[in-house]
Amino acid sequence: PNMFSKVLILQLLPGTQGIYGLIIAFICLSQVGVIGGSADISVAKGAMYLAACIPMAIAGLISAIYQGKCSVSSIGLVAKNPGEFGKAMILPAMVETYAILALLISILAITGIAPLNI
Repeated sequence: PNMFSKVLILQLLPGTQGIYGLIIAFICLSQVGVIGGSADISVAKGAMYLAACIPMAIAGLISAIYQGKCSVSSIGLVAKNPGEFGKAMILPAMVETYAILALLISILAITGIAPLNI
């Protein structure tokens, strides 16, 4: 019980990819006009938005899986040796880097597509 807060942080790390995906969804939906506009776009532009979202979708999924595995190992390490929390936190955080890179790539790709003229 006294290690709950430390273990909770490690348990929540893989969930950040879902938040990143939500950010990409909001940016994309606002760009295409679903949120606050009219969603009347061509198939070509729709394909461009789909392609812009794919980096976050694929990298987010893969990094969440591996970050979950890494977090489980880190939780085991903290359970056996609570003084190693700092080292245990670094390992899943390194996997997070790939999700952040995918987030940036998707944001740049989506914002690089000319928005609708409504």
